[in-house]
Amino acid sequence: MKQCMDSDNLHRRLRKIGGQVAAIDRMIDDDVPCQDVLMQVNAAKSALNKVGSIILEGHMNHCIKDAIDNGDSSEAIKDLSKIIDYYSRI
Repeated sequence: MKQCMDSDNLHRRLRKIGGQVAAIDRMIDDDVPCQDVLMQVNAAKSALNKVGSIILEGHMNHCIKDAIDNGDSSEAIKDLSKIIDYYSRI
């Protein structure tokens, strides 16, 4: 993948999400109330969704823009449509 985003930021976010998932796993072992576990699951989902949004934004601002600047706008639009469709399924 072309470097179109701040990979340090993404790695930092993903490590945090990994920690959240590990904490959820421990909460299950510790028999923490379901609503507390679900709250943490939602927090992890939101954080992962933010990572996806950052990647999508980087793709649009760099990869799609570069393709348009290089005269390949129809392919860029097709690519953007495909990635938005895929990402919206999450």
